[in-house]
Amino acid sequence: MSKVISEAAAAAGLGMRGEPLGAAPAGRPGVIVRVNGTLADAGVLGAEELERRLLELGFVEGARVEIVEQGLFGRDPIAVKLDDMRVALRRREARAIEVKFD
Repeated sequence: MSKVISEAAAAAGLGMRGEPLGAAPAGRPGVIVRVNGTLADAGVLGAEELERRLLELGFVEGARVEIVEQGLFGRDPIAVKLDDMRVALRRREARAIEVKFD
């Protein structure tokens, strides 16, 4: 992880632990504390591949996130506002993202 992102996260006062984004209700904003693929059911991808893909999408330390929409049946998939864009994820994948909620 880049030093700039780590310094930005430290400046924002982020703790070491957060709550999983996949367990959060819609409308609860927060800041990403860390991404860890081993915390989620990665399915066929595997933990490392899931973590890599989430990081490439922009789920990095210090980024602002909020679940804005969720599916009707089983609350899955979810639409996540990530800084200034929206991304759709399965809740089981979103469990790999730890968030410190406001």
